[in-house]
Amino acid sequence: MLTQPAGLIVIGFTVGAIGTLIGAGGGFLLVPILLLLNPKTPPDVVTGISLAVVFFNAASGSVAYARMRRINYRAGIIFALAAVPGAVIGVYLTSFIPRRVFDAIFGLLMLGAAAYLMITPQAEKTEECTDTPNLWLGAAISLGVGFLSSLLGIGGGIIHVPALTHALKFPVHTATATSHFVLAITALIATAIHIANGNLNGQFETVLWISIGAIVGAQVGAKLSNRVQGTWILRGLAAGLGLIGIRVLLPLL
Repeated sequence: MLTQPAGLIVIGFTVGAIGTLIGAGGGFLLVPILLLLNPKTPPDVVTGISLAVVFFNAASGSVAYARMRRINYRAGIIFALAAVPGAVIGVYLTSFIPRRVFDAIFGLLMLGAAAYLMITPQAEKTEECTDTPNLWLGAAISLGVGFLSSLLGIGGGIIHVPALTHALKFPVHTATATSHFVLAITALIATAIHIANGNLNGQFETVLWISIGAIVGAQVGAKLSNRVQGTWILRGLAAGLGLIGIRVLLPLL
C-alpha cells in the first residue's frame, strides 16, 4: 500500500513533526494522504492505519513533553477516561460509512475547524490560564473528541487543542502536550479494536514504516515547540486544516 519504505518513513516523519508541534497527533494529515493515494480503500482500513500511527506518534511526543514537564496529568487522565467510550463507539461505526460520505464528513470537519480558529478573536488565543479549569466541561468535550477522532482516524487533537485553549483557558503549549498524552491512550485502545476486527490485516508493514518516521518526527516537533509561539501554532493549524479540507472535498464536487 502507498509507496516504498523510504517514502513511508518521510510521510511519517512529516506527520509526526507537525502533529506533535500542534498536539494533533498527525492523524489529520495522514488520513487525507491515505484517502488521496488510496481512493478505493475502505474507511475502516484508513482510520485503522492512521490511529495506529497516531498512537506511536503521540506516545513518542508524550515522552518528550513529559521531560519538559508540560503535561497536566490530572486533567489528561480525566479527559482520557472520558474519551475512551466515544473512541470505542467511533471505531465500530466507521465500518458502516460509505467511502464518499466519509470523505465529505472529513473535508467539512476540516473546514469547520479552520473557520473556527480563523474567526475566533486573537485575544482568546493568548497564554492565559485558569488555576481551576472546568474538568467536567473538559471531560464532556473529550467524550465527543474521542468519538470523532476514532470515527475519522484523526486522533482528535485538532479539536482538543482549540477546546483546551479556548474553553478551558489552558496555555497553548500545555494544551498541546496534554492533548498528546490523551491521544496516546485513546489511540492505543482504538487501534486494539481495529486489530481485533481485522481492519489492519495486511497493513502492518505500512504502519511500521510510517510509525518509524512518526516517532522520530515527534521528537523533532516537540523540540520545535520551544521556538514557536502558541499563537503561531494555532494559526498554522487553521491554515493547514483549511487546505486539507478543500483538497479532500474537490474530487466530490
